[in-house]
Amino acid sequence: MKAEHSMFDSMPKHHWVYQTARGLQVCGDSREILGYIRENSVDLVITSPPFALLRQKSYGNELQSDYVNWLSDFGVEVFRILKPSGSFILDLGGAYEKGKPVRSLYNFRVLIHFCDELGFKLAEDFYWFNPAKLPSPIEWVNKRKVRAKDAINTVWWFSKSDSPKADITKVLKPYSKRMKTLLKNPESFYYPKLRPSGHDIGINFGKNENGGAVPPNLLAIPNTDSNSHYLRTCKLIKRRSHPARFPEELPGFFVRFLTDAEDIVVDIFSGSNSTGLICEELDRRWFSIDNSLEYAALSAIRFMEGWGLERIKSCVEQMEAGEFLNLTKIPEYQKKFHYIEVTK
Repeated sequence: MKAEHSMFDSMPKHHWVYQTARGLQVCGDSREILGYIRENSVDLVITSPPFALLRQKSYGNELQSDYVNWLSDFGVEVFRILKPSGSFILDLGGAYEKGKPVRSLYNFRVLIHFCDELGFKLAEDFYWFNPAKLPSPIEWVNKRKVRAKDAINTVWWFSKSDSPKADITKVLKPYSKRMKTLLKNPESFYYPKLRPSGHDIGINFGKNENGGAVPPNLLAIPNTDSNSHYLRTCKLIKRRSHPARFPEELPGFFVRFLTDAEDIVVDIFSGSNSTGLICEELDRRWFSIDNSLEYAALSAIRFMEGWGLERIKSCVEQMEAGEFLNLTKIPEYQKKFHYIEVTK
């Protein structure tokens, strides 16, 4: 299939870093770049911006006092480009106030501001639990031992309308052993009655085989990536990998849940571009934006698994020098993603 990027044709090509059969990575300020995308044209925006942390990170992050207004500028553009049926998934990590064992409310202020001022609806609140997260903050957890470790990110599912596109059957979880036993022989395992909670559960509850269990809004996804192709290759070519990487399962959940094949997914703080890779594998069209050419160029490594190291290094250097790279022209990419170029 030939890559199609007609919706971005008005964007100056100096922003383009690389393209694949399904998507396009660009470099620039998302507030400017989103202006080139026509309104009501995107199915899903999913992103994890730099959080309002007290300690400055290498990829940049805003002060807590300025954070809501700063992120609001991006939110305005996201609202404009979303289809009426579209969704905006925003992952925000928690933080503490400076010098106090007291939580910052910045992520909740973002939620209220986006709904009250920008017009978004809160379709549902999700929480990403990372069981592998190290104890933090050190001062209150490790040293003074007065707080539990912070292992939850708030993930706001914003929508433009009351009824955004969604299909929970696409993200069902395998049934537990106990549930499989119930479904196999419900009459001997399950007795319908009014529960103490007031829920009246009938006999049909034990007879519904739906192919899996409906997932909760608490997503337990360990972020344990330490030896992936991306990380190994960055190290081998002596480049700094992006320090804050989405585990692929997190964007993958929402891409499956909220979009169909050929839908358009945008990440406005793409970092190492986990979103782009999962969209490529799921046949979604993707568009990723990062304001660092260093990280935008390195993210192409995610699409270069199985390539020779010298080929990867040469391609990265080409992009770092400001040259645009079309991966679909490279045989290694064509083989990995079963890409056949169609020429007129």
